[in-house]
Amino acid sequence: MNTRILIVEDEEALTTLLRYNLEAEGFVVDAVARGDEAELRLREQTPDLVLLDWMLPGLSGIEICRRIRARAETHALPVIMLTARGEEVDRIRGLGTGADDYIVKPFSIPELLARVRALLRRSKPTHIANQLVAGDIELDRETHRIRRGGREVHLGPTEFKLLEFLMQSPGRVFSREQLLDGVWGHDVYIDERTVDVHVGRLRKAINRPRQSDPIRTVRGSGYSFDETFYLDAG
Repeated sequence: MNTRILIVEDEEALTTLLRYNLEAEGFVVDAVARGDEAELRLREQTPDLVLLDWMLPGLSGIEICRRIRARAETHALPVIMLTARGEEVDRIRGLGTGADDYIVKPFSIPELLARVRALLRRSKPTHIANQLVAGDIELDRETHRIRRGGREVHLGPTEFKLLEFLMQSPGRVFSREQLLDGVWGHDVYIDERTVDVHVGRLRKAINRPRQSDPIRTVRGSGYSFDETFYLDAG
């Protein structure tokens, strides 16, 4: 069963960015823009995790979090609070109302995804696969180790994130801009050609003579993890 995440956020652009990256990770995403809508949605169906903005129309994120913790059906529901409030007193208040984690805007998308996975591992360990396997490539998220055909592959942290991001959505073509957002974060301003450099390093590390290249270059579009290579896993 797919892991369901509810986004409660009134900034449309941020909601779109979060939805895109969470769905790329394989999560089923629902989103509402008001606190009162969130309360109704939570009563209709309980998600596996909530990303909750502090400042919302209708009901505040703080009040929604209080109500989540007050109901038996949602008492243990994981909640990550998103807020522009970075002062210590605000963090204490947010965590004091029952939020499991707290992240200050603007934030790195890779960092947010890491926090989502970590919280789900603690609350619902069966919902997050620690390993991605495709063909003869094994990626272990827990130990940050890569093996291909039984051979250990040594990758830098950026190449690891890049391979992980691509393996999560085999066959899907990502533009360089999308890869920058998904791997480096939307608030990092670097040249798109940086993606080409790291793809080159990744290919050099994982490929040996006579081995097929799982990274497909789509001219004029970007890169993807070859779905036929993925299906070779069996």
